[in-house]
Amino acid sequence: MFLTISTTGTPERPATDLGFLLHKHPEKSQAFSTSYGTAHVLYPEADAERCTAALLLEVDAVALVRRGKGKGRGGAPDAALAQYVNDRPYAASSLLAVALSGVFSSAMRGVCNARPERAAQPLPLRIEVPALPARGGPDLVRKLFEPLGWTVTVEPVALDARFPEWGDSRYVRLVLESENLTLAAALRHLYVLLPVLDDAKHYWVASDEVDKLLRAGEGWLPDHPEQKLITSRYLSRRWSLTRAANERLELVRLAEADDSEVEEIDNAVEAETEDEERPTPLAVQRRDAILAALQAAGASRVLDLGCGQGQLVQALLKDVRFTEIVGVDVSMRALTIASRRLKLDRMGERLASRVKLFQGSLAYTDKRLKGYDAAVLSEVIEHLDLPRLPALEYAVFGAARPRTVLVTTPNVEYNVRWETLPAGHVRHGDHRFEWTREEFRTWAAAVAERHGYDVEFVPVGPDDPEVGPPTQMAVFHAVTEKEAKAA
Repeated sequence: MFLTISTTGTPERPATDLGFLLHKHPEKSQAFSTSYGTAHVLYPEADAERCTAALLLEVDAVALVRRGKGKGRGGAPDAALAQYVNDRPYAASSLLAVALSGVFSSAMRGVCNARPERAAQPLPLRIEVPALPARGGPDLVRKLFEPLGWTVTVEPVALDARFPEWGDSRYVRLVLESENLTLAAALRHLYVLLPVLDDAKHYWVASDEVDKLLRAGEGWLPDHPEQKLITSRYLSRRWSLTRAANERLELVRLAEADDSEVEEIDNAVEAETEDEERPTPLAVQRRDAILAALQAAGASRVLDLGCGQGQLVQALLKDVRFTEIVGVDVSMRALTIASRRLKLDRMGERLASRVKLFQGSLAYTDKRLKGYDAAVLSEVIEHLDLPRLPALEYAVFGAARPRTVLVTTPNVEYNVRWETLPAGHVRHGDHRFEWTREEFRTWAAAVAERHGYDVEFVPVGPDDPEVGPPTQMAVFHAVTEKEAKAA
């Protein structure tokens, strides 16, 4: 990915002063290591009249997968492929923003001992970004940069110039020009707004991101007309961080209006002495719903199919009504972690007699799964490719045939309520699909009819009147021969 910064000058104030301001000599080509590749700084042109500094970032795709989230652009079914086949090496994103901050850190702070007067003065600046992902299109690019004093030229990039009927891609070519901004201000604008336009970050957004945003946004973000959008996207839509940032920005705005310091007006309420009540995590609500359904079914011998790291098995062990608990997973690593979580090697004999863990694939019939009161498939089916679902269906409902089967899966309609989830993304990079309530009910009803079960549906989590609950659960009950004849 590539970015250039150009300025013009006069014999009295040569354009090559840009080298002093950036702390990078125009006659040298320099390379800097980053966590995800190598950043190169070079000067395609450098004389008294015009000087251009270029930043070229070579991204190491393998390092990005190993050290980053490893989820590519997110989404199924090609999430694994997207780790390596994506736009990250080419399109300006948070990777380039971090490189800007690292390579030009002193310039971003406005520090230049060699030319302090130039660092504090506005410069004639021209910044070009040849490939910029812009979720929101050219209109949003203008809305973000024009209020900051930039003249914006933004050209959509066609999906394929040979096929204009295909329309434009989400990428644009961006040119920013200004006579009234310092170099430090320009770099801070780019640092914040590049990942905002991309609407994604290559690293986990933690609480320290609020401080980074406020430092880079000092002097311009509190009064920006798109402040809320910038804050939300920069913080990856994490509502708690967004709320904290907006509160602090509002204090800054009020302090500036009152010509006072933030500390002087942020003293109306003493520090909290009690922890705020936090909502129950969805994973806990899901386990509670499963336990309640198993208890209502009178199950004592239970299969946890796709048990993962053993959280549900651990919860089942705490209830003496469940006399035999079997955890099954295809991943030996997950089973090893589950064994450590349960402390199987130190468990007493009586407790250990109630639990077993073994490796197995749900795509194949397994005689070890027969004869149980209940089986749980909690957040499992969405990790399978759709063509493999019939094999799982037969292995569980046809061959093992427990009296009760519980299936939970995400409700994709609820995804719009997750502030941290970008539009169009699934909740986990390994999800092959996520179903609407109607799609899940259609599948479950067909499974029940094929294998002689009744099915009912239970919401898990807050049941939103518009989009339903975050998790949907189907409770299958096997129909006995007597019940079938009576029907």
